[in-house]
Formats: sequence, C-alpha cells, structure tokens
Amino acid sequence: MMKKSLIIAMVIIATALTADAQRFAYVNTDYILKNIPEYKAAQDQIDKITTEWRAEVDKKQKEIDDLYRNFQNEQYLLTEEQKKTKVGEIEAKEKAIKDYQKTKFGYEGELFQKRQELVKPIQDKVYEAIEKYAKERGFDFIFDKSSSTTLLYANAENDKSDDIIKKLGYTPQK
Repeated sequence: MMKKSLIIAMVIIATALTADAQRFAYVNTDYILKNIPEYKAAQDQIDKITTEWRAEVDKKQKEIDDLYRNFQNEQYLLTEEQKKTKVGEIEAKEKAIKDYQKTKFGYEGELFQKRQELVKPIQDKVYEAIEKYAKERGFDFIFDKSSSTTLLYANAENDKSDDIIKKLGYTPQK
C-alpha cells in the first residue's frame, strides 16, 4: 500500500513538473455526501435494516447456544440415537444461521443490494457533478481526499468540495 501511494505521488509530481498547464483540484466525497440529506436518510435506513438483521442473528445464535447447553446437560441421559438427533438439530440450526448471514450480509447479499439501490444513485449524482464542475472550470484532474489516494499536501484553496455541494443544490455545513 505504501509503495502504491509513493508511486502515485511520484506520478503526480512528475506530471505537475512537466505539464504546468494542467490544473489540479481535490474534493472530499465523504464530506460532500454528509452534506446531502438524502444520503443521510439512505444511511439511516441501511443502519436500521442492519440492526434488525443483526438482532435476528443474535436471537438465532442464542437459540443455538441454549440448545447446545441443554444438550451438554442431558447428554448422559440420552441414547446414542437421541444424541445424534440433538447434534443434527444443532448443526442444522448453525448452518441455517450461516446461510441467513450470507443471504443478508454476504457479497451481493441483501445489504449490498439495498446499498446499491439507495446510495449508488446519490454517489453517481455527486460524481456527475464533479465531472461537470471539472469541465466547466478547466480542471484536468480532481482527486478524492477521502479515498485511498494519499495526498501528501493539499492547499485548502484547491478543495472544491463546497463548490460541488453547492452545484448539487445544497448548502455546505461545516
């Protein structure tokens, strides 16, 4: 990661030294998104859903823990067939909870899809506004201060985040 950041910084410096006609700016998309009420509402909705699903997982896990504890207490009184049945029941519930977690929280699960449905259109709107802003103002590059690209130094005069928020029709809130 450090090597990648160093290479990116060297490319930026080399580009800046060889092409003084190019214009650079940066924005902070995290800051921009936090200034968009629809984004906050979408995040709140996602957080609510996530909390509900986690509560369901916790409830199911408690059931499994109770079954296992009961099995531990009763196992000496059970026949081999009854033990197998109880162990099978516990394993089936453990598999069910893993499947549930994968369905809700896994890659391309319901949480991912909900985030795509609610947040991606807002992010797309922000990226379109940044692109339009860059073209209108003649910027060749606009970097995102909030992403993994390391900015070793950033003059605040080049931070165009508030301009993007205004372009989207909102008032920046510091």
